[in-house]
Amino acid sequence: MSCTPPVVLSISGHDPSGGAGIQADIEAITQHSCHACSVITTLTIQNTTCFKKIIPQSADHILEQLQALLDDIDISAIKIGLLGSEENIYAVHEVIQTHPNIPVIIDPVLASGLGNRLVNDTQVKILKSKLLPNATVITPNSIEARTLAGNLTSLKDCGLKLLATGCKNVLITGTHEMKEKVVNSLYSDSGAIESRSWDRLNHTYHGSGCTLASSIAALIALGHDPASAALDAQAYTWKSLKNAYKPGKGQYIPRRLFGSAYR
Repeated sequence: MSCTPPVVLSISGHDPSGGAGIQADIEAITQHSCHACSVITTLTIQNTTCFKKIIPQSADHILEQLQALLDDIDISAIKIGLLGSEENIYAVHEVIQTHPNIPVIIDPVLASGLGNRLVNDTQVKILKSKLLPNATVITPNSIEARTLAGNLTSLKDCGLKLLATGCKNVLITGTHEMKEKVVNSLYSDSGAIESRSWDRLNHTYHGSGCTLASSIAALIALGHDPASAALDAQAYTWKSLKNAYKPGKGQYIPRRLFGSAYR
């Protein structure tokens, strides 16, 4: 009898280009030999060159899907991405509150990869108060970290302020910082701060944040502690970006499915 792989539940939006969102999550989770369940929170109209529209799905339907899955399947980790509306944030909060033992990894998607703002100020406030306190790991890029932390300048100050919301680990990625190397820093509630630098690659990418957060979720589902999961997920994400391809006229898409997951 074959062994059942760990199950990771992705709660996020659908990107029809396949670069980001649910499809990115499923590819990354599958590459780590986990099984992906998914609930789509919003449809989008976008491609690799532009973002046109966000179409949130019904919070009641999202809640029903989540409850049906959790009643049936042993979920080892939950990855949360774009939620699309205030009602959807409350619905997801309701579910994770009732399952406190499942690790929660949050990619706080505040804007598209092309810079379009996807979350209003009220949604940011609710995200901070309702979801971040329940997070095992959050993975903001530097722009998102500053927004969530109240526009602080220092990324270290941002990391510490986000830890104060109650989340256990904050991985701030440095792709948007104009430095020769990309520096990602993990801030933990134990007081540890661990930074890793990566060679800056030549292109812009569609779905790198989804890839990173889903990789962390899968690795935690496999039994890794958050610090080792964060490190291996960075290596996996960097490799997927290094081998990215360009199916359209705009951003490159990470090659998430390849031989060895990382290193």
